[in-house]
Amino acid sequence: MNRFNRTVTGWVLCAGLLLAGSVFAGPEAVKGSASATIKQTSERMLAALERQRPALERNPSRIYGLVDQILVPHFDFERITRAAVGKQHWGKATPTQRRALIQGFQELLIRTYAKALLNYSGQKIRYLSETPGRHSSVRVFTEVREPGADPVPVNYKVHKKGGVWKVFDVKIDSVSLVSNYRGSFNAEIRRNGIEGLISRIKEMNTKGKQ
Repeated sequence: MNRFNRTVTGWVLCAGLLLAGSVFAGPEAVKGSASATIKQTSERMLAALERQRPALERNPSRIYGLVDQILVPHFDFERITRAAVGKQHWGKATPTQRRALIQGFQELLIRTYAKALLNYSGQKIRYLSETPGRHSSVRVFTEVREPGADPVPVNYKVHKKGGVWKVFDVKIDSVSLVSNYRGSFNAEIRRNGIEGLISRIKEMNTKGKQ
């Protein structure tokens, strides 16, 4: 698996919010903690997948509704987008451009998650620990395992927003999702400006619908 595919696959898995049915024993999660919230969301997602598997096989597009209902509330797409675009470029973007970037990037990530969920094949996740991070954030350390392969460290950052734990970055095998996108986003902005990045994301989303 090349580095790009490994990163994308790891990001989807590490979102952590879809593998609870295959969780290895780990430290007991404290009620209301980031880890506990992620595990509970995982259980909801996996149960919904199993319950609607026949309907999903007939109409795979139904997966988007499940992702929107169960997973989306646990991601801070505004913070993810702002960090991926970068402080300098984000500061120059107009409010309209910022909304377009958030909406487009959210759609792009949701489609990535949804397609991966349809191909879920029982990879296992082990929750290792949870530690305080900067600015009231929390880091949750995990690893993803599948037969015949070395464990992939998947560590993600969450914070509370509106009383809900939300993911705002993930590191897969030491590669940050935000940093990974920031490189390509910045390159696009240098070539074609903020509007060019918005158009590029729209193009990717359009291709994803085909």
